[in-house]
Amino acid sequence: MLMTTKSLVDKAKKLAVPAGILATLLFAAAFLLDQNKAMAAASGPLDDSSVAALTALDNAVEAVAARVTPAVVTISVTAKVTPDAQNSGGGQSFGGINPQDLPPGFQQFFFGPGGPNMQRMKPQPQIEHGIGSGVIISPDGYIVTNNHVVDGATEMRVTLDDRRVFTAKLVGVDKLNDLAVIKIDAKNLASIPWGDSTRLRPGQTVLAFGSPFGYFHFTVTRGIVSALNRPNPYSDNRRTPGDYIQTDAAINPGNSGGPLVNAHGEVIGINTFIITNSGQFAGAGFAIPSEIARVSAEQIIKDGKVHHGYLGIAMNDITPENAQFFNLPDATGAVISQVTPDSPASQAGLKTGDVLRELNGKKIDDGRALQVAVSETAPGAKIALGILRNGKPMTIPVTVGEYHKEGVEEAENSGSGHARLGVTVADLTPDVRQQFNVPGQVEGAVIENVQPGSPAEDAGLAAGNVILEINRQPVKDADSFVNQVHAAPPDKDILLLVWADGGASYRVVHPAPKP
Repeated sequence: MLMTTKSLVDKAKKLAVPAGILATLLFAAAFLLDQNKAMAAASGPLDDSSVAALTALDNAVEAVAARVTPAVVTISVTAKVTPDAQNSGGGQSFGGINPQDLPPGFQQFFFGPGGPNMQRMKPQPQIEHGIGSGVIISPDGYIVTNNHVVDGATEMRVTLDDRRVFTAKLVGVDKLNDLAVIKIDAKNLASIPWGDSTRLRPGQTVLAFGSPFGYFHFTVTRGIVSALNRPNPYSDNRRTPGDYIQTDAAINPGNSGGPLVNAHGEVIGINTFIITNSGQFAGAGFAIPSEIARVSAEQIIKDGKVHHGYLGIAMNDITPENAQFFNLPDATGAVISQVTPDSPASQAGLKTGDVLRELNGKKIDDGRALQVAVSETAPGAKIALGILRNGKPMTIPVTVGEYHKEGVEEAENSGSGHARLGVTVADLTPDVRQQFNVPGQVEGAVIENVQPGSPAEDAGLAAGNVILEINRQPVKDADSFVNQVHAAPPDKDILLLVWADGGASYRVVHPAPKP
């Protein structure tokens, strides 16, 4: 190697470390500069293009809220409440507010010094004050709310969004659907139109309006349609249409009677109840769909009351489990599990085990759809029910009766067991009937005991239930029950017709294998 070349190499080696350090310092400086620029950018607002979607959503929600809020009202109610009603508890109480549901410190606003407990100590009927919500549906002052908001009211005062206060009068109620219409003497009021709840789909955006806790007037919350066609678990009436809209838009005590609206600002539901362990919102609120509320409100405004159609049947939905027992091509429709004597259904010739498939030529998806349709049908109207009876299609004309709660409710030896089902049954002797409160017209074998973890328990059977049929064949007594279960194929499910809680329903039982 030439000297000059070697000298250059040696100099390069001497400069190598300082140059590396310099490069590192330059990189660190650049990084810190970029970081400072990023922090400076983060401290300022985002530009419009970065948040366009969120801004558009905010603008849309604000527009709906501004349109709907003037039509939402707060309803202050004065009512006489008996000691029994005061102490009855329950999920829905006067004014839409249960005293135990209120946060600490709020009871004084509604029940005065001492709260509701002081009033409960007095045996005579008491005057109580409650607050609920409502929605104006016409410019001349008709307001829809819940029946449980105004039930027992002696005075009702309505506060509008512009702070005007009016005395309201009751036009009429629909107790079956927990709806009421009240009226104030005013003109040119802000109102919002009805929407079509049948077009709702899970996931759609909805807004709930009202006065939660009766204190936070004209509140709006946003959520989605969580589910449709929900039953009311609080109802003690099996004929209450189970068609509620479930939403995660926050609904609390005091919101009762307020509107649930869609993205167009149309009323698609009336907020009614919540499911919660604490008494406060827990993510599951429920509203009466407009397809029911609108019909009821219009009838009340026209006649002062609602006339509900009635057939006199109990039904179970057809499922993939029970469809095989009725020779069905698919799992749609509803099967009749009970026919009330002397009812429109009985007079038309409908029978237990008939599968309802069509109403006036339109397909019936399930029992709920039929129940809602019949309930909204005028009494005296004639309908055509398409059924399958033992697999044979038939059309049965029926004249719809009128629902009256008091008039349609049904009159309300040694044990034998079967290991495959996990039940012990007995004959329906007079003593057994009295013990389990079984009406005289109910015939079959009564369940005395259900083994924990058994197929019977899995099917929801309980002591006091009466087995009426096995695989579509009547059960006469305990021995009849045991013989029919023994005769059933060992590897097949069993269809039971069971009487319980005043009505009959079909249950599919998956028997344990024979030992």
